[in-house]
Amino acid sequence: MTGLRAGEVADAAGVNRQTLRYYERVGLLAEPGRTLGGHRMYPAETVTVIRVIKAAQRLGFTLDEVAELLDLGTHRHGKPGLQVRATAKLAEVETRIADLEIIRDTLKASRTAARPRSVAVSTPVSSANSAVRSRPLRLVSTVVPSAAIPIATR
Repeated sequence: MTGLRAGEVADAAGVNRQTLRYYERVGLLAEPGRTLGGHRMYPAETVTVIRVIKAAQRLGFTLDEVAELLDLGTHRHGKPGLQVRATAKLAEVETRIADLEIIRDTLKASRTAARPRSVAVSTPVSSANSAVRSRPLRLVSTVVPSAAIPIATR
């Protein structure tokens, strides 16, 4: 039998073996085949499925919602109302993306506005010939942009 053992799948997907077994129990992963010695052997695409599950969780999807999305992806028809829930979740994700873009743009603008600048000034230096030397002074700006920072609200 070919495939990946539980440890290999867990390492490749960045989870532990207990997570694999839990996903099997709740139906997110099909029960894998076993070797003659009883070792679980997962198909290679299991790593991708687990990565999708973890990415969806990071985006705020519950495991029930992830299960529905996986079901929709494999059966295309899904359970009644699944299309409506998927559409609502898509709108929620798009709103979150828009919020994150606003935050990203605000952070970029504040980072640009707060960059320290160097200015060359002449300062007398006591020496045998009383020459004047230039050396840079570092000025740190604490200016806050005068434009209002956009905050996403719902």
